Amino acid sequence: MNGRAAAAGGTGAPRPSRQISIVLRPVEPAASPAEQPVSEMVKGVEPGSPFAEIQRELDAMVGMEKVKALIYEIYALLHVSGLRAAAGLSVGPQVYHMIFRGNPGTGKTTIARIVAKLFQKMGVLQKGHLIEVERADLVGEYIGHTAQKTRDLVRKALGGVLFVDEAYSLARGGEKDFGKEAIDTLVKAMEDYKNQFVLILAGYPEEIDMFLLSNPGLPSRFPIRIDFPDYTVDQLVKIAELMVKERDYEMQPQAVAKLRQHLTELKRDSMFAFSNARYVRNAIEKAIRHQAVRLLNLYGSGQPGRQELMTIRPEDFRWDSDEA
Repeated sequence: MNGRAAAAGGTGAPRPSRQISIVLRPVEPAASPAEQPVSEMVKGVEPGSPFAEIQRELDAMVGMEKVKALIYEIYALLHVSGLRAAAGLSVGPQVYHMIFRGNPGTGKTTIARIVAKLFQKMGVLQKGHLIEVERADLVGEYIGHTAQKTRDLVRKALGGVLFVDEAYSLARGGEKDFGKEAIDTLVKAMEDYKNQFVLILAGYPEEIDMFLLSNPGLPSRFPIRIDFPDYTVDQLVKIAELMVKERDYEMQPQAVAKLRQHLTELKRDSMFAFSNARYVRNAIEKAIRHQAVRLLNLYGSGQPGRQELMTIRPEDFRWDSDEA
């Protein structure tokens, strides 16, 4: 969600060794920064198929090759299940509740929207909308308030996806915290409204694993787990270049080099997770503000040339350590 802290430390606790859930395909950090469009990964998708629009959206996203491949697996499962039903074959019930594990800015919310759209196109969900919530939206201030708030949000999500960001925060207060009431209400709703909505719990990897262990009924209810690896420096630079292009700006090569060096040092030296694409977006927006000040000071009431208005220079990238 917007405005959330850009970086957060881990709990320091070792990651649980217990198996959390069944995975359609293990999703690991990409071993290579090479980009591969979804259109080159998959076969058998006709231009007018329900997956065609989804494919275009995925192709426009940087990195996440294995996340994209898993989304295609879900589509393939839904498509073949329809073919089996048409052939008179047995089609067992499927549960599509998911766990998204990853640091901030790794695309979790964007993929959740795409999943909601895919399920709507394939007839799994009636509406395909996304309701994004966090602890404050679910937890009330007195006994019974939390259950009511959570039930109301579940009802809003019927026919779509309920996306709970930083879901582990619901279990941080212990047995007497109202967050536990929200968890219990969500678990009950998954039974009461079976197949009427999809619940996605998202958060930092270690914290979300510990959260799942807080309730014995949780791990088995989420058969799909998707890991969102941090972006590589090359991918972050590519994201930055796409962001400035969308805004009708362009970075000088020296500016790109400065940004690349900063991101490399940040990933190497930071003790905590930083917010990936969100950090890059904030850096670009700050550089655009610095460029505006530079141009105003340089030209006053005059008119800079079109190229000057578009160009982000190295001096427009300033980090806290070298700002006056």
